[in-house]
Amino acid sequence: MNQPALRPPVSKPSRLFGLFTSRPERAGYTLYGAAVAAARMPAFYTDWGVPDTLDGRFDLVGLHVYLLIERLNTLPTKAGAALAQAVFDAMFSDMDINLREMGVGDLSVGAKVRQMWEAFHGRANAYGAALKDLAPQAALAEALARNVWRGAAPDAAPGLLAAYVIAQASHLAAQDMAGLAAGKVTFISPTREDG
Repeated sequence: MNQPALRPPVSKPSRLFGLFTSRPERAGYTLYGAAVAAARMPAFYTDWGVPDTLDGRFDLVGLHVYLLIERLNTLPTKAGAALAQAVFDAMFSDMDINLREMGVGDLSVGAKVRQMWEAFHGRANAYGAALKDLAPQAALAEALARNVWRGAAPDAAPGLLAAYVIAQASHLAAQDMAGLAAGKVTFISPTREDG
């Protein structure tokens, strides 16, 4: 999909006295929270063997955020692009906070967030290209096996996750701008029936 390039993440959300200063920013944080909750559904880790590690969790959060941003960028108004940027900023603000809480030194947090930003964009490009492929499920399964499982995926898991991603993209496409702008989004559950 042709989407506007996302600006590099801001290190801190723009807040005034602890309050978000814009409606897209508030909605972006709410939408991001829903993507994180979807990425933490236990079936990914228990049934499909996604590594329950920092990298595995980052990959699934990134995957759900990618799908959400893709949906927001298909909206016909500038509001969709602003909301996509707000979700992106929320993700990387959260990554910054998490790195600091894990004890990463202040001087190296910026470089680590930049690495995560580049990893997210690389994966987003790979998933976007796979979804445009003539056989999107196979191409997507290959990209997911390479990124989520680092090439060591359980046999059926990449295909199951690829089918889930395709179903999730369709599910998100059916959600309207008014709800998304208000920070309302739903994600489907990963089940073995998705594949």
